Amino acid sequence: MKQLHSYLLSSLFVIFLSFGQQSLAQKNFPVGNGYQGIWFTLGQFSDFGDKYSGGLGTYTAKHRPLAIYSPEVNQTFFVYGGTRSPQEKHLLCMIGVFDHRTGMVSRPVIVHDKEGVDDPHDNPSLAMDEKGYLWVFVSGRGRRRMGFKYRSKEPYSAAAFDRITEEEMTYPQPKYLAGQGFLNLFTKYTGVRELYMETSPDGVDWSEDQKLVSIKRNGDKNAGHYQISGQHGNKIGFFCNWHPNGNVDLRTNLYYFQTTDFGKTWTDSEGTVLSIPVVNLTSSGLVREYFSQKRNVYLKDVGFDTEGNPMALYVEGIGHEPGPENGLRNWHLVHWDGSNWQDHLITQSDQNYDMGSLWINENEWMVIGPTENRPQAWGAGGEVQVWKSFDQGKSWEMSRQLTRGSKRNHNYIRRVQQGSDPFYYFWADGNPNEFSESHLYFGDSKGRVWMLPYEMEQDWARPKRWRNHLFHRWFSR
Repeated sequence: MKQLHSYLLSSLFVIFLSFGQQSLAQKNFPVGNGYQGIWFTLGQFSDFGDKYSGGLGTYTAKHRPLAIYSPEVNQTFFVYGGTRSPQEKHLLCMIGVFDHRTGMVSRPVIVHDKEGVDDPHDNPSLAMDEKGYLWVFVSGRGRRRMGFKYRSKEPYSAAAFDRITEEEMTYPQPKYLAGQGFLNLFTKYTGVRELYMETSPDGVDWSEDQKLVSIKRNGDKNAGHYQISGQHGNKIGFFCNWHPNGNVDLRTNLYYFQTTDFGKTWTDSEGTVLSIPVVNLTSSGLVREYFSQKRNVYLKDVGFDTEGNPMALYVEGIGHEPGPENGLRNWHLVHWDGSNWQDHLITQSDQNYDMGSLWINENEWMVIGPTENRPQAWGAGGEVQVWKSFDQGKSWEMSRQLTRGSKRNHNYIRRVQQGSDPFYYFWADGNPNEFSESHLYFGDSKGRVWMLPYEMEQDWARPKRWRNHLFHRWFSR
């Protein structure tokens, strides 16, 4: 089936290399010299800067997940877009390990060198199977740059990987279901951006790609969508928006679709079975209609309540260009309560590409995001704040400021799957107005923050604690 031939050739190549003077890990999987994030500018400028730019090592929201905690080895494995030096924009798809027993982090391993690409749309995603093997899904960009799947050579080890496939795959969102295998949600540029899925019992032998969503109005030549997805037991659900005639700068509306039988059937939130691919603009999966209001929708994160009901964190506002002319952007939480969709305003920030994550406990719901608009106002990101709700999202309060006095905007705060303190979420910083270094950070559920070492001379190092001090100095943990 698909990619099996590619895997067999890859395996023979690996066996051949094993007879060389260097091991595969030594030759093909070098380590980085520290946690140096990729900096990027889209180059779509208006009066208040680029549409988005800055430190985008944990970009995009459509790469999911980026980090997984394993209780079996008490370690968090995480992937990100890195680079080779502070002076470069050369994208490396990296993986790191945080050891919760020692409080130390490994030198990052280069899983895939993008060979001159500087675009974090090609960042990786991560999955782990029931045997503990790590799977790195490296995003491509349409058919101009292909995507790749890698599997770790050993369980619970990020030291070396085998390449399993090369294929068209953008924005990978792999899900693993014990006893069933992988269901990967991703995008192909067939229409302009259309949503697909594929399944595999073992990560090697994959099904054919199946188109899931391709909505067009009468007269549209192209479809277009972005999606964010989540998993609750056997339920896999995703929210998506719609791009009129494929135009991403007009992205609007909010839809939800789910499967509970490993992708055999897809339904709306009420369980109504849908014809796939979904093509109807007014599908029963429509959650919020924004097109008639000329408002844009930017997807951030997916969660589920204790009953398994889906919810999404999203940002909406007028216009795609940054700056005061289009006003502040509204952060929303939309939640299916079992009967209806409830939509609540959390806060506002100054950029469509401000991105945070969502945590749901029985009596406490939490959002962490760059919602304070500094130090680089109107640029993507800002200072990181914690917002909490104790009444199922109806009202929200800013409960803690995680960063202040920063030199560079922080952005794309990413939740760790099955996260455990202190590595509960992580993100990167960067100056959206000019090329800069990009550092990576992580934090715990109590709001304490550490910076990952930008330079490393040993195989393991202890991250430094960030303290909100008068002079904003760094101190050892």
